[in-house]
Amino acid sequence: MNELAGSVVSVHSGNNADLHKEERPEVQAELDGFVGDKHRGHSRVAFEGDVDPAGTVRRNERQWSAVSMEELAVIGQRLDLREPLAASTLGANLCFEGIAGLSQLPQGTRLHFPSGAVLRVEECNPPCVEMGQQIAAAYITNTGGPAVASLFPKHALNLRGVVGVVDVPGPIRAGDRVVVRSAP
Repeated sequence: MNELAGSVVSVHSGNNADLHKEERPEVQAELDGFVGDKHRGHSRVAFEGDVDPAGTVRRNERQWSAVSMEELAVIGQRLDLREPLAASTLGANLCFEGIAGLSQLPQGTRLHFPSGAVLRVEECNPPCVEMGQQIAAAYITNTGGPAVASLFPKHALNLRGVVGVVDVPGPIRAGDRVVVRSAP
């Protein structure tokens, strides 16, 4: 892949304890992340199961997160959800459409927006049980029961989207075209 294009379906930010994000018409990307977002900052504290011991202060490679409509649909189908799985429930800052294999974009891939903003992919966002618990609390299955939290990590593996950093600041809006350029 040298270059492909998609569109921004929705943008989100928030500082909620449960990681849920509020949909906005636009977000302002700054060099330390998205204005008003919980994950904004040049550094972060390592969590349990991170590459560094829990509590270690480290570089923040998770300033933003993104998911795709296509991958959300697969996860929702695998979990047998009655309603479509929302990007905001998963705590995503951006939801794209038309970017095949978003979760498999390699480190260094750059996402270019009309405003001049550029985001860089750092890694695939792994699914966790805690996010499964949020889904179970908010969604029911086609059979009428609650979604099973423990199934989310299995059913969302390699489909949970990507996280990354801001390379060039600027606004990102719902409806924007995004051009995806692979790392050299």
